[in-house]
Amino acid sequence: MTRPIGRRAALTALAAVPALPRLADAQGTGAWPDRPVRAIVAFPAGSGTDVTTRLITEPIAAELGQPIVVDNRGGANGFLASEAVARSRPDGYTFLFTANTTHGSNPALFRRLPYDPVNDFAPVALIGVGVLLVVVNNDLPIRSMQDLVAYARANPGRLNFASGSASSRVAGEMFKSMANVDMVNVTYRSNPLGITDVMGGVAQVMFVDATTSATHAREGRVRAIGVTSRERVSMLPDVPTVEEQGFPGYEMLSWNAVYAPAGTPAPMVLRMNRLINETMAKPDIAARLTANGMVLRPGTPEDLATFQAAEIDKWKRLVAASGIELQ
Repeated sequence: MTRPIGRRAALTALAAVPALPRLADAQGTGAWPDRPVRAIVAFPAGSGTDVTTRLITEPIAAELGQPIVVDNRGGANGFLASEAVARSRPDGYTFLFTANTTHGSNPALFRRLPYDPVNDFAPVALIGVGVLLVVVNNDLPIRSMQDLVAYARANPGRLNFASGSASSRVAGEMFKSMANVDMVNVTYRSNPLGITDVMGGVAQVMFVDATTSATHAREGRVRAIGVTSRERVSMLPDVPTVEEQGFPGYEMLSWNAVYAPAGTPAPMVLRMNRLINETMAKPDIAARLTANGMVLRPGTPEDLATFQAAEIDKWKRLVAASGIELQ
């Protein structure tokens, strides 16, 4: 049995990160910020990215002495939020709080994007990497991934899986391909809307980020039958991974990160980076971020740029292997 992912390792990693230069506080930013800062979120209220954003921005706002106004612009695969930030003035008053959908997955899923996920943005900080849960409606006779396969084969084309993000969609398509089963994807505007329909029986299955789904699973509103990471997670240690249930190599992780418009002054980017890392290092914040399976990944803006480049390549391979037709 694989070991659960705990938060001790994440806290150790945070403590080991060298202190970033505080130069930006002393020079180069002038009176910044002297008015409220906008945090544009690429997903609706209640989504995993929204919850993470609000948790992080509250203490940062106190440190800055200015409000951080959370502006949810969900839908359209993150196009709305990403395009809004890409076109914003690079003055340090607009930041994009997003996930792999907009800056890792979309380049692999769409032939054309209304924004350039690399050249239109200044990387600020990677927040963390999270797992997805495979959940099913409680009324179904499905308690494992093998049960899911058997049910899907007995009911070809009659099993729907909801998806409200790129990770959710590709995770389901990957499983369909590996298991050679027929399930119909139903796309939702957000993951919270999708899992609501799984609870109600409108959709039967969902591969969904743990931030959105773990509480529902723990409280019995849906049944969790698999974890998409290579290791079990401490929040649901009795739920086996998809891989250990007979699907070697299966893995799907999501991530959250922060970007600014390209051209945002480096001192402002560095200060926001430092504040995000310091906030994640607070024990109470770290505990809440990791409670639903997120592994915190503090680092520099350059670390995020390197990580994103690798993720775009990875997602292109995943999408190709899943057989998803580009849009």
